Amino acid sequence: MNNYRYIKTINGPEDVKKLSLDQLNDLSHEIREALFNRLTKIGGHFGPNFGMVEAEIALHYVFSSPKDKFVFDVSHQSYPHKILTGRRNGYIDEAHFQEDSGYTNPDESEHDFFNVGHTSTSISLATGLAKARDLKGDHENIIAIIGDGSLSGGEALEGLNVAGSEIQSNLIIVVNDNEQSIAEVHGGLYKSLKDLRESQGTSANNLFKAFGLDYIYEERGNDIAALITLFKKVKDIDHPIVVHIHTVKGKGYKIAEDNKEAWHWCLPFDRSTGKPTISFGEGEDYTSMTTDYILDKAQRDPDFLVITPAMPGSVGLSPDQRERLGKQYVDVGIAEEQAVAMASGAAKRGAKPLVVTNTTFIQRAYDQISHDVCINNNPVTILLNFTSFDGLTDVTHLGIFGLAAYANVPNLVVLAPTCKEEYLAMLEWSLDQQDHPVMILIPGDEVHHRQTNLNFSQINTFQVEEAGEKVAIIALGDFYARGEALSQAIKKTYGFTPTLINPRFASGIDEDLLTSLKSNHQLVITLEDGILSGGFGEKVASFYGPTDMKVKNYGLAKSFYDRYDPEALLKEVGMTTPQILADIQKILRS
Repeated sequence: MNNYRYIKTINGPEDVKKLSLDQLNDLSHEIREALFNRLTKIGGHFGPNFGMVEAEIALHYVFSSPKDKFVFDVSHQSYPHKILTGRRNGYIDEAHFQEDSGYTNPDESEHDFFNVGHTSTSISLATGLAKARDLKGDHENIIAIIGDGSLSGGEALEGLNVAGSEIQSNLIIVVNDNEQSIAEVHGGLYKSLKDLRESQGTSANNLFKAFGLDYIYEERGNDIAALITLFKKVKDIDHPIVVHIHTVKGKGYKIAEDNKEAWHWCLPFDRSTGKPTISFGEGEDYTSMTTDYILDKAQRDPDFLVITPAMPGSVGLSPDQRERLGKQYVDVGIAEEQAVAMASGAAKRGAKPLVVTNTTFIQRAYDQISHDVCINNNPVTILLNFTSFDGLTDVTHLGIFGLAAYANVPNLVVLAPTCKEEYLAMLEWSLDQQDHPVMILIPGDEVHHRQTNLNFSQINTFQVEEAGEKVAIIALGDFYARGEALSQAIKKTYGFTPTLINPRFASGIDEDLLTSLKSNHQLVITLEDGILSGGFGEKVASFYGPTDMKVKNYGLAKSFYDRYDPEALLKEVGMTTPQILADIQKILRS
């Protein structure tokens, strides 16, 4: 068992400065052991952190946080920084793991300035810190740290553009170049980085100088001594500079170094083999189902095109499968705006584009969805993973806002499948129709099988799965199974059969069906896997507003939940079956 000799002496960055070079190198080994201790047990971002151990030690050795301010892009590489800023227990003591998030968090420490988990933001945030510092007449160092493909994001380029012209004072941009995004890097700017690496920073093909920035290169990005020398050169500089360091993603674990894409993020694993130590069970899952559909569709339809903003893993596309797709696959890099706008152009020219990513990341393309796709009513299909409340629970990665955000964009048809048959039929219908842009929410629960209506050409037509009386349950998407359970509980508890409805369409209502329910129903219940404010249920409630029909909407509050227990959250918002049964009894008696 590691005794963490040096880590236990580090209560803050000032203690890093007390160590000799040999001791700093020993500290780097201990930090990797601490990372292993945490990641083998609870998982997390592996490659980004292992590759940045030496750099973060050197940064804290040279600079003086929190006076000097570090802004980590995505912040998924900030674990060593956390260990060095008083949060070692979150890595060396299992009892304290949950005290430390996977991203920087100002609620945890004065050494963290932003709660971030999305890419390409650090340079822009740092320019704001620098500008405010200058207005106040202060003089601390502002350091933005960016890597893992994040430079391909539009905001990063916007930040570089402003830094190179509008900031006339200290700003240090550390570019962690590990030759990798989550998957392989894509885009012309990475050719520039390659030229700079191969020329030891002397190539004329220098993106950063083109933006008006000063520039320095260090090949030895995992060498503490070299990095200390480098950072001392730029400390207290009076103008913006890019510090380009070449690192190894996953450094210190050969399995991760050899398979960088698979080890960007990891489940709990066995260190000796690299194999996950937990399993989500065998059988069907929507990810592999989607992969199979995509590969089959590409063979059947030469007009089919897959576009992803650096997230092929969101639908399980491996490097071999991406190669099989050939010209029918485009990775635009971490650039959701480009992905959506490119899809609109492709649809206009007769292709059948499918944009695939996670719900939390498509937020950055809201304007392209609204302006470039929906105003033009181009038949783009956007396929989103991790839409569910029990998928990703970090505050920066929540999928619960998607329904309210996109179901209110004109022309956009938002589909919420409830089973395998419905999901695959929705994909096929969406890609082949030419009348509407469509967004499909990949189910987040277990795979269900049902015989149901697979015709989606009549927009906003709900499906009555079981006709009943008194209470109608409209259960959307992932929560349809909860609606089924509620229906059975009503039968057992109250002795009548409620009407159970699968709405299928999240972006509109079936006015004819809702009108018909008034004849023999007193209460309509809506269940949705998202926030209530602006969501699906409110559309139903608004429709019934001028009538005597009672409506009770169930969903989540408009809140930035963080690292919550999903089932506890359902209870908190009054959404468990017993709680809803109690509500029904009170409402029907009133």
